[in-house]
Amino acid sequence: MEYILIIISAVFVNNIVLNQFLGVCPFLGVSNRISTAVGMSAAVVFVMTLATLITYLIQTYILNPLQIGFMQTVTFILVIAALVQMVEIILKKISPALYQALGIFLPLITTNCAVLGVAIIVVTKEFTFGGTAAMLTLPQALVYAASMALGFGLALTIFAGLREHMDLVGVPKPFRGVPIALITAGILALAFMGFSGIV
Repeated sequence: MEYILIIISAVFVNNIVLNQFLGVCPFLGVSNRISTAVGMSAAVVFVMTLATLITYLIQTYILNPLQIGFMQTVTFILVIAALVQMVEIILKKISPALYQALGIFLPLITTNCAVLGVAIIVVTKEFTFGGTAAMLTLPQALVYAASMALGFGLALTIFAGLREHMDLVGVPKPFRGVPIALITAGILALAFMGFSGIV
């Protein structure tokens, strides 16, 4: 039951981009086409989940025992950068078209605050299950990270679909481009706020 609560909470209630406002740059930058949004979402799911696994282990078995928690951010960024390089190499081999479509935003996952934010949240925040507050276990942390990434992907894909639709309708000239995108993102965030009473 707690895993279902983690998934619903991470995907809908505490959506990383629409509720916590982490990862807004790729959310706005890669959301012009659904195909690009889906590719970026897949890359973020892979990087965020794997980064959480590695950073959780580093925090638990190296940083905490050695009492060098001040190295957390630097260590986490290095882990994320290495994973992004790995994803970039794999995408370049497997899907050159997707690699070209993602362009500069793929290397920017390295500095995507959503990936770093989830890695830090997992190792520092206490979660409450059944009235008891506790740190996440490794399986819970992985489910949380994957769910946050799926929530990011869901929001990104919905937003990309809305932006594609807006290109087909007659948007007044002053609102074309970024203004209507920001208004739409705000309305989408309000829609996701409707889930706040679920968990």
